[in-house]
Parts: sequence; C-alpha cells; structure tokens
Amino acid sequence: MQNLFDFSGRVVVVTGASSGLGADAARAFAQHGADVALLARRKEKLETVVNEITAGGHQALAVVCDVCSEDSVKAAIAEVLAHFGKIDVLVNNAGIAQGGSVETLTTEQWDKSMDTNVRSIFLTGKYVIPQMKKNHYGRIVNVASVNAILADKAPQLVRHVYNASKAAVLGITKGMAASYAQDNITVNAVGPGLFESEMTAGTLFTNQSFMQMYNALCPASRPGARGELNGPLLFFGSESASYTTGQFITVDGGFALV
Repeated sequence: MQNLFDFSGRVVVVTGASSGLGADAARAFAQHGADVALLARRKEKLETVVNEITAGGHQALAVVCDVCSEDSVKAAIAEVLAHFGKIDVLVNNAGIAQGGSVETLTTEQWDKSMDTNVRSIFLTGKYVIPQMKKNHYGRIVNVASVNAILADKAPQLVRHVYNASKAAVLGITKGMAASYAQDNITVNAVGPGLFESEMTAGTLFTNQSFMQMYNALCPASRPGARGELNGPLLFFGSESASYTTGQFITVDGGFALV
C-alpha cells in the first residue's frame, strides 16, 4: 500500500523557518523523508535548526533570505535549485503580526506587514512555479491565520493590517489554485489560531488576562501545542491532497466556530 505521507525524494522549501512554526514544519517534513531547504534572515538560527535536522540523518540546507526582497528571493530559490535540483513543495510560512488600527498604524508598518505576509508569497511563487510547471508537479501551502476570516475578539488586541494581509493570503491562494491546477500544482492554505512561538511567547502568552479570555472563547480551552500545525501542512504537501486545491483549513481548536 502506498504511503501517502512519504516525502522520500521530495524537496521542500519552508520560509520563516529559523524558529517557531516554520522550524517545526521543516523538522516534520524531514522526519517524513523530505530534503528540506530552510529560508529566513537569521543565519545562526537557521543553522541551528539545520544541524538538528541533519543530526537525525536527514538532508537540510540553510539559505539566508529576506522574503520581502525580490533579489533575495530570486537568489535563494536559485541556490536551492542548484543544491537539490528541484522544488516539489513550498511552504510560505514567513509572517509578522503587527498591532494597531487604521488610525494608529504608520504607513511603514502597513507596508512592512503587507510585504512580509503577502508580497512574499507573490515573490516565492514567481520563482518557484516556473520549475514546478516544468516538472508538472508542485504543492504550495500558504500559512494564513484564523484572523483571515475573524476580527480579533479581544478588545485589547487590534491588528487591522494583520487581518487585511492574512485575508489577502486566502485571495492569492484561490487565484493561484485556479490557475495552476492543470499543471498538477495545488495551492492551499492553513489558518492557525493562537500558537506559542517566538512572535507570541513574550507578548500574548505573558498577558494573563488575554490568555484567560482566549481560553474562555476557544472551544478547546487552550492555545495550540507545538507540532499541532504539522499535520495539515503535511497533508496539503502530500499525495493525499493531490485532488485538493484552493482550500483553507483553520487549525484553531474550534476558535472560528463561536
């Protein structure tokens, strides 16, 4: 029987992979047989994760990349292709969560969030999709957020540009999915709820009143645990999802249900 979650012989690129959910995703794909390329700006943190993966007997490559820069993305993808020869799966995980309302955000903050969360998907796709089309195979997984479809429920947490950018991730996911399905390239998105990461550990997770509110509003009564996003990422990146495209799965303990 075919193992639909066997990534042996596949090359997976994960952006924002130096820590948190991106690093966990890279580890998970490697553990399931993939060769992985980890892209992020911080070289030392990237190399730490790569060393962990290679110590487990898997192939991994650290590539320094600013996903907001076209030159940097172009060079990074070229480096991955030179090293591994192809890219089968692209996980667009890089992102930031900028707080503020349309009244208080600066234009610089707005542009930085949109560049990191949305423009990066355009740029990686621009340089990865042509070789996926050539190989007639590709799996693209975009990390959006439950806040792509929900406003923040906590009154002390206002993130208008985060809402806008993550909703845009769903828009580009659907457009790309429709355009490239005939090339055997699927494009799907996941929407995490609250997970502890480098981005949230020192902010939301240290705010006791916020955490109490979140746990009360979430049917699971808790935030996501480390590794709980990996399953949907592996599914969308695998042969199990060969006939699934343009879809969005929230991974939020039921938070979007209520």
